[in-house]
Amino acid sequence: RKARAESDFSIAAGPLELLVELVREEAQRIGEAFDLDPYDALLDSYEPGGRAADIDPVLGDLAEFLPNFLEDVLARQAAAGPSVMPDGPFPEETQRKLGMRFMEVLGFDFERGRLDVSHHPFCGGVPDDVRITTRYDEHDFTSALMGVLHETGHALYEQGLPKKWRLQPVGTALGMSIHESQSLLMEMQVCRSPEFLTFALPIIRETFDGSGPAWDADNILKLYHKVERSFIRVDADEVTYPLHVILRYRLEKDIIAGTLKVADLPDAWNAAFKGLLGVDVPNDAQGCLQDIHWYDGALGYFPTYTLGAMTAAQVYQAA
Repeated sequence: RKARAESDFSIAAGPLELLVELVREEAQRIGEAFDLDPYDALLDSYEPGGRAADIDPVLGDLAEFLPNFLEDVLARQAAAGPSVMPDGPFPEETQRKLGMRFMEVLGFDFERGRLDVSHHPFCGGVPDDVRITTRYDEHDFTSALMGVLHETGHALYEQGLPKKWRLQPVGTALGMSIHESQSLLMEMQVCRSPEFLTFALPIIRETFDGSGPAWDADNILKLYHKVERSFIRVDADEVTYPLHVILRYRLEKDIIAGTLKVADLPDAWNAAFKGLLGVDVPNDAQGCLQDIHWYDGALGYFPTYTLGAMTAAQVYQAA
């Protein structure tokens, strides 16, 4: 928290290096026991049966395709005209109540869970006590709202696991790519659809007492589908989101392999970001300090986001 607040990776570098050494040891021991590459040993705990050799070509294909596609999307978006963010401020408590209202709409059971605030949005707990969090920006209500809808997707999956098989393997989640597919199904597919926004916009407008062209349905739809080269993964659009994930996947593989030193992470991050998204990272807070995963020891997790996004798109199309 201190490193991020001061945008200074050096504050976290020492503790992270110690943690990475432990994670490497864990990966090595598990890998030896199950005849797995160390990175695959970590990946397997989040994506059972997942292997880097299978994921590499999928993400490699996206990494090759997306940068040029991004240029095409930005050109088409520019031709369609700009979108305008409605004027704030949007009080935190009002945003919280709005988020809870939509959580109820999607089916979240508040008898078995709650919403709180944290530095990084997350969902945790057990099916009968699911805790989700978001973070608020009083100048932009969309960030917290989409965070809530994303984490509600996770929560609905947990709350919906079959109770009669609770303590059996079949009663648990199918791994993190399926878990992420459920959060991204809600956030990216369902809740950014014209149908959902037709339902939601009058409620949002009434909640913030909004009026004027910025609150028109066409403008709000443009806002929710806006594509841009942004620095923060959790706020990224569907086009650039996989590039954020690919960057982290490649870096964490190098960290576990020992070919990337923890001390060199900011420079490696910034170079990779420039290569994939074409812009310079302005500071550590918007770079390698933005996600909690590595600082929590969760290396091997990141590819599940894009695998989950691909599954979500297919589930939504089938539905």
